[in-house]
Order: sequence, then structure tokens, then C-alpha cells
Amino acid sequence: MLGKVVPCIIGGEPVYPKNGQTIRDINPADVNDIIAEFPKLGREEASRAIELAEEAQRGWAAVPSPERGRILVKAANLMEAEFDELAKILTREEGKTLNESRAEVSRAISIFRFYGIMGYRLRGEFTESTEQNTYLFTLREPLGVISIITPWNFPIAIPSWKIAPALVCGNAVVFKPASYTPLIAYKIVEALQKAGLPPGVLNLVTGSGAEIGDEMVENKRVSGVSFTGSYEVGERIAQKANAKKNTRVQLELGGKNPAIVLDDADIDRAVAMIIRAAFGLSGQACTATSRAIVHDKVYDEFTRKLIERIRRIKVGNGLQDGVEMGPVVGENEMNKILQYVNIGISEGAKLLYGGKRLTSEDYIRGYFIEPTVFSEVTPDMRIAQEEIFGPVLALMRASSFDEAIEIANKTEYGLTASIYTSDIRKAFEFIKNVQAGVVKVNKPTTGLEIHVPFGGFKKSSNEMFKEQGEAALDFYTKIKTVYLSF
Repeated sequence: MLGKVVPCIIGGEPVYPKNGQTIRDINPADVNDIIAEFPKLGREEASRAIELAEEAQRGWAAVPSPERGRILVKAANLMEAEFDELAKILTREEGKTLNESRAEVSRAISIFRFYGIMGYRLRGEFTESTEQNTYLFTLREPLGVISIITPWNFPIAIPSWKIAPALVCGNAVVFKPASYTPLIAYKIVEALQKAGLPPGVLNLVTGSGAEIGDEMVENKRVSGVSFTGSYEVGERIAQKANAKKNTRVQLELGGKNPAIVLDDADIDRAVAMIIRAAFGLSGQACTATSRAIVHDKVYDEFTRKLIERIRRIKVGNGLQDGVEMGPVVGENEMNKILQYVNIGISEGAKLLYGGKRLTSEDYIRGYFIEPTVFSEVTPDMRIAQEEIFGPVLALMRASSFDEAIEIANKTEYGLTASIYTSDIRKAFEFIKNVQAGVVKVNKPTTGLEIHVPFGGFKKSSNEMFKEQGEAALDFYTKIKTVYLSF
């Protein structure tokens, strides 16, 4: 069964596949459900999108920033009017539960409103001069054309927190969503068009990263690239952009996030929060808890309560009532996760629960995996070092608070980290010493507020520019300093 062909948007106009090549948008809970088809564009179309974006950007930058913000707020209102439809599209495309989709759509709406209001707050600084009759002040100016390349796991939230600040700052955007989730991306662009965004300011292109992705990074008209995805792809993007010498790059590249459980923790709360962070979204979040580092004194109690609760997790189609964990997004991702299960077993970790694909009648047409827990995991194992990006949790022992922090830091990633404790002194020592860009106390590693900076350390980021909050404006603007003498 073929899906409806949905066009890309370039220069404000629909673009359909010229050669008939399309990308199929398939429901990971039921592969027979083909949601839509999108054009598989090439470098020529991507280059044209960038050219039109450059032409449109000059006029868009001349629009007062409060008016640019007003368009973002109107787009948020339009998305809110389609809230239920957007949540269902998101669940069908990505697989997450309907409750998770509703939360993400709500977040995207809030992001557009936040940056819409920031249109009134795009300000420089006034500074006293050392000379008489002289004013010193700074102005923010847009970069120009921004290439935005986003992943499939948060396909409306992540594009929103990149596109909204880019637009309010006066930039034009060429936007490539993940091939697994193009329809929800189209709905973002559609809302902004209806809200009055001028043609060419936001362009939607779909296709392979090897073709249009490279063009979006290497094209000389592009002034900035914002990418969220794997470390390997991010590293290649940085190398290609650096070869141009004048392209600004923002990278968010995943994590291997620890949750420390000390012997003075509220164990029931720790269990609930870690399950939420490890198996919510089917473990497909860069901020997901993948390592639980538990003090020896409470290791057995924590493990027992963890497994008891995991046994009650209902896996299924995210559109069904009561489902707590949906499928993973695709066959390749499923096979990668199952391969890591085999790696963990071969390394000597103990498989406590799960580790298999679900293949009964209710699951056979989808990519469903059991929530999986390993115990007796040591820091040198691959399942303790490499990002699995699925519902797999590694349990690790620590004999002391200091050892727990040492284990937490013993990875090349540094995105989020959490600790469960009732000791405020240890909480602050953890905050000071853990190597992560987002640190939480008695809260899950997942979940971010939109008005504070987000970004990681080490391999989780290039550590140059943060996303979200007012800090995001630093990436999308350049500073001009003015000396005014009279």
C-alpha cells in the first residue's frame, strides 16, 4: 500500500519528486501502515533551497524582531489548534506513546511562544566609554542562512528549539528532518507558512544525508549548521564545515548518562525515576539513563524493586490505552539494540530481564523489544561505554560515593547525570564533580525545561554553543560593537 505523496517546501512552493524517487514514512508499530511518502531530493534541489533562502533572508532580517516573534506565536497557536492530530501523527511516525507525543507537541508549542516573546528582548549591551562624548553599545545581527539537521527521536521538539531561535534572530533556514519522521516536520513548516512567514525563509528538504546533508554543510552560502545526532556524523559535519573556515557549527551528539543511587536515597523514588528515564520513549533519548550506579548497601533492594516494576511495563502500539513503551523506530535500530544485548552477554554481564524482540501476534508487524536490564556490569564493558539508544539499562555497583562518581565520569560522553540522595552535601559534591552539561538531583536524567541552556561535555557536544533558553541566541547571532562619538 502506497502513502500520499507530501511535497517538500522550497522558496514557499511545493516540490514533488521529479524522478519518482520517494522516502516511505512507515509506522514502526505496524509496518503495513504507510503514513505518507516524501520526495528523495538530491544536491541540486538542496542547493536551490539554500540559494532561495539567501535571497529571502535579507528581507526577513529587515523585519523588526517583535514582528518576527509575532509570527512564531501565531504558528504556536495554529499548532495548538491541531494538537490532537499532531500528537497522533507523531506516535504513528516515531512510535512513542500518545502521552509522550502529547508532551512533546506541548513542548514544541511552548518553545515557539518562548522565542516569539524573545523577539521583544533581542538586545545588545550599553557600556560606559572611557572617553567623553562617546557611547559604546553592541547589536545582535543574524548569521544568514542556517542549515538545520535533526534526528527522529524528538521530531517536533528538537526542530522547534533550533528553528524558532534561528528565525526570531532574522536568519533563513534550510531544514532537513530525519527520514523516519518527515510528516511532523512538514506540519511545523506548514504552521509557520500559515502564520505569515515569507516564502523562502524556511525551506523543507528530505533525502539522504550523503547527498543533501553534505550540500547543506559544504555550500558556501551557509553561515551556520545546527545538528543533533550521532557522534560519528557530527564529527564529519564539523570537519566539512571547518574546511570552509567561516561556518559556525552547533553539535549535540548523544550520551551515556549515569544515575547514581546512594545508600541514603529514597529507593522507591529512585526506581520510579530511573525506569521513567531508561524505558520512557523506548530508551531512544540522548538524555536517557543507560547506567544505574548503585551503592552496595542498597544494590539488592534496588534491583529487586526495579525488576518488579519493569515486569508490569505494558509494551505495545503507542496509540493504545495503557501502553507505557512503544516500539523502537526502525529495523536497523532494533537489530543494533539486539546486537548490543548479545555483546553484553558475551562480555560477562548478567541478563536479568528482557533482551528479546517481541514476536507474538500483537507485535509481529512492529519493532518491539522487551525492556532490558543487565546486572554486574563493569565500567570497561562496551554496554557501559557505547550509546545503545534503546531500552537497555546497565546496573553497576559502587562501594562508596567517590567510587560512584568515578564510574559515572568513566565514559567519553557527558550529557546528563543524576543522583538520588538525601544528603545535601553529597548532592553539591556531585554537582561540582560530575562531568556532564546537565546535572539533576533526585530527578530523572530525561526532561528539560525550555528556558535554560542545554548541552553536554566531552563527546556529547562540541561545547561551543548551548541550545535552548536565551543562550541559544548566541549561536544564531553575531555581535557588532558600535563606538558613537558626538
